[in-house]
Amino acid sequence: MELPSSDSDAKKKLQYCTERCDMTNTINTSAPVTTGLYIGGTERQAADTLEVVDPGKPGVIVGYAAAAGPRDVDDAIAAAKAAYPGWAALSPQERAEQMRVALEGIADFRDEDAAILSQENGKIRMESWVDSLVFEIRWNLALALADEVDATKVLPPAPGIPVSTTIQYQPLGVVTVIVPFNWPIAILAASLPHALLAGNTAIVKPPPTTPLATTRVVQRIAEKLPPGVLNVVTGKDADVSALITSPDVAKVCFTGSVAGGKRIMEMASKSLTRVTLELGGNDAAVVLEDAILDDTHLDRLYASIFDTTGQICMNAKRIYVHRSRLDELVGGLSERLDKAVIGYGLDEGTTMGPLHQPAQKAFVSEIIEEAKEAGADVREFGTLPTDPELRSGNFLRPALVINPDPSLRVVTQEQFGPVIPLIPFDTEDEAVRMANDTWSGLCGSVWTANPEAGDRVGGRLVCGYVWVNDHGATRLDLRAPFGGMKQSGMGREQGIEGVRAFQDTRSIARLEPDAGSQGGSEG
Repeated sequence: MELPSSDSDAKKKLQYCTERCDMTNTINTSAPVTTGLYIGGTERQAADTLEVVDPGKPGVIVGYAAAAGPRDVDDAIAAAKAAYPGWAALSPQERAEQMRVALEGIADFRDEDAAILSQENGKIRMESWVDSLVFEIRWNLALALADEVDATKVLPPAPGIPVSTTIQYQPLGVVTVIVPFNWPIAILAASLPHALLAGNTAIVKPPPTTPLATTRVVQRIAEKLPPGVLNVVTGKDADVSALITSPDVAKVCFTGSVAGGKRIMEMASKSLTRVTLELGGNDAAVVLEDAILDDTHLDRLYASIFDTTGQICMNAKRIYVHRSRLDELVGGLSERLDKAVIGYGLDEGTTMGPLHQPAQKAFVSEIIEEAKEAGADVREFGTLPTDPELRSGNFLRPALVINPDPSLRVVTQEQFGPVIPLIPFDTEDEAVRMANDTWSGLCGSVWTANPEAGDRVGGRLVCGYVWVNDHGATRLDLRAPFGGMKQSGMGREQGIEGVRAFQDTRSIARLEPDAGSQGGSEG
C-alpha cells in the first residue's frame, strides 16, 4: 500500500478495506493458534502459556500464547538495551528505510490475522481487518516524519546572553509499549513506529486476553529489524512487571483503563520511569439545536457509539441533545439499532459481536438495570443469538437510556458497552457545563450546521480531541497528536509530537568569539 498523502487518502483506504473485508468472510482459521516470545532476534517458548478463549463461544480455545517469566523479561530488556547504541547511531532516514522494509508484506497475512483477532476479541471481522490496516497507515505516516526527527533550533546571542544555543533531540533508550484488547494492533502503531524512528528500542507487551494476532504482526516486523530492536513479550502482568519497574526501561507507553494507568504510574515511579498514558474516556457528543441529522450524520454518530460493541475509549459515551431535537435523534438511532444483528464476529451479516469479558457484560447489564429501576426510559434492541453454541457468550442487547438522572452510573462512568444515555438541554452553556462535568477528558464532539458554533463549543470542551459533525476512532486524523486531559491520560501520540514523546531535549550553548567579556546572568 502506498503512503497516504493526506487524511482524506487514509479514509479512502479505510473505506476500501471495509469493502474488501466484506468479500473475505469465507476465510477461516483452525484453532488453536500458538505464539511464542520474540527476544533478541529469536523466537522462544516459555514454561507456561496463556489460554486464549473465545468470548462468543465460551469453552472454545482460540489458542495459546507463551507466558513469560521474570527471566524472559530480563532477557528482553537486556536485548533491547544491547541493541540500542547501534540503532540510535543510525540517522532517522536510515532507521526509516529499515522500518519501511520491515513492514513489507504485512497485508499478505491480514485476512488470517483478522480472523484470529475476531475470535480472541469478539469483534466483527471487518473491524479486525481495519485494525491491521490502521497499523500500516500509522506506521507509514510515522516514517514520513524522518526529516523532522533530528531537526534543531538555534537561539542567537542576545543582550546579556553571549552564547549561541542549539536545541537538539536524542532518544531515550529502551521503551515498553503496552496495548489493550479492543484495538491492539492499530493502537500499537500510534506509538511504536514513533519510538523506533526516534532511535529507541522497544519491547511490546500485547494484552493477555488477546495476544495472538498482535504477537504475529509484531514478530513478522521484528524479524526484519536488527536483533533486539523490537521484542515481543506476552505473559501475566505480575510476571512481567519489570517491563515497567526496571531501571533499564526509560519509558512506558500504556493504553488502557484509568485504574490500569494509575497502577502503571505508581510502578514506574519507583525508578522515575517516564510514562505516556492513554486512558479511558466518558466522551460527550453535544447535538446543538441546528444539528444536521440526516442519514450521513446519523450513521456517523451511531458508529461512534456502537463500534466494537461500545468497547472503544474514544466512543461517544454521553449524548447531550437540544430538547427540541431529542425525539428526532432517538428515532434515528432506534431505526439503526432495529437493524443490528447481534452474533458471532466471524459470521456473515453480524454487525455487533459479544463483549470481551463476562465481567464487563455483568457491569453493563447492571447499569442498564439500575437506570430502569431509577425510572429512566430504557429501550433495548436486537435479538440475542439462539444458537446453542453462542447462548452462554458475552452477548448483550444494545440500549438507549433516555433522559436519565445525571447521577446514574450510565452517565457518570465509562460504560464500555452497547448503551448510551441521551440527555436533553436547553442552552449552550448548560450543554457545555454538563459535558465538562466529568472525570474524563479524552474526546468530544459538536454537531451543528454552523461552523462558528462548532468552533465555539468545541473550544470550550475540556478534552484532547474534538470533532465537529463527526466522532469515533475510524474518524481520527492519523497525522494529528492524540491524547487525553484530566484522568484520561497524559502525553500525546501520533505526529511529530508523538516522536518528541520518545525523545529528550538537550541544549548546547556555544560562546561567541570576543563575547567572553560581555558577561551574562547565572541561573
